[in-house]
Amino acid sequence: MAEQLSVPTMAEMLANGEQPEVLFWVGCAGSFDDRAKKITKAFVKILNKAQVKFAVLGTEESCTGDPAKRAGNEFVFQMQAMMNIEVLNAYEAKKIVTACPHCFNTLKNEYPELGGNYEVIHHTEFLKSLLDSGRLTIQGGQFKGKRITFHDPCYLGRANNIYEAPRELMEKLDVALVEMKRSKANGLCCGAGGAQMFKDAEPGNKEVNILRTEDALETQPDIIAAACPFCNTMMTDGVKNKEKEGSVKVMDIAELIANAEDL
Repeated sequence: MAEQLSVPTMAEMLANGEQPEVLFWVGCAGSFDDRAKKITKAFVKILNKAQVKFAVLGTEESCTGDPAKRAGNEFVFQMQAMMNIEVLNAYEAKKIVTACPHCFNTLKNEYPELGGNYEVIHHTEFLKSLLDSGRLTIQGGQFKGKRITFHDPCYLGRANNIYEAPRELMEKLDVALVEMKRSKANGLCCGAGGAQMFKDAEPGNKEVNILRTEDALETQPDIIAAACPFCNTMMTDGVKNKEKEGSVKVMDIAELIANAEDL
């Protein structure tokens, strides 16, 4: 599958004397997690179809430092951030797009004070801009009329006030969008943020991701849509816990668009 995808690196572009329209920041999940790699591939397919001139850092990309910072290790965060900023500034990166709200929030809001000033866009906003400008057209395809509920990622919604872009994309797919009782600014965390993804649960009678999955399943969806690889993992685990994986899928917005178009 990857062989058919055109994914140039910043180093290759520089060698050819070119500068991309956007730098696609893949993120740790999108690079190494088998499930999240599918989101990366779906987004790249869309970029190729819309003829967006983009590049990735490849092996020069390192963790943004978000998990270290959230876990309280500011020293490690600043070391990771400074390394990335050096690389980004060397390439004169101006515009960065990422499918991970954690990377998005860190690059956008926390890198500037360390000398990293870029225009940072979440992939749902970027996809919407491609639609609005006519560079991308989508039809409902296989998702037309499907009941889909959207889980708002914390670092996209409450932290950066982006609620409409993902919903507008789903409406373009002609789906039946059903909202959970707790949504948008009142949404509930999937339980992965703040580096919780990487530690054992604390004492309690229920995991947060199970609680959030119950919110989603109340809407009787065919698909739970997400816009974050962390949320995707937590909701997928929740669906498995409820033994609903046969009837309910968990998909990223980019996957919905790529699959609707059969890219």
